[in-house]
Amino acid sequence: MNATPNPPNVWPAFRARDARALIDFLVAAFGFVENVAYEEDGIIHHAQLDWPEGGGVMLGDDRPGTSWARKPGTAGAYVVTGDPDALHARAVAAGAEIVEGPVDRDYGSRDVIARDPEGNLWSFGTYPGSPRSGRAGVS
Repeated sequence: MNATPNPPNVWPAFRARDARALIDFLVAAFGFVENVAYEEDGIIHHAQLDWPEGGGVMLGDDRPGTSWARKPGTAGAYVVTGDPDALHARAVAAGAEIVEGPVDRDYGSRDVIARDPEGNLWSFGTYPGSPRSGRAGVS
């Protein structure tokens, strides 16, 4: 068995009415790190924001009629964090709308749920997911 975890291969992806403003918010309020933003004529076609604890998200400006057209503000993501209380304080200081938390869950997680200015929901918590069963490829 490989002791080194694979790099992230699942990336939540969002469309935004104002991708630059959303990127700036996600960096300031939650601590994402802007890795890249491909912009042309004021439109961000693709951006990658890395999560310092692993993984990340991708997003871009809403472009109706394209193959990846999505309604802005309707997505949600769960992000694992080792310190939801510090994240909550940072989000509040940045003006984020806190929907719930910090709260302790029955299954052992401590969570914070916030809404970004576009309307997307972000759940941050300590639950890292259940260990993999080793049944890769089983359907």
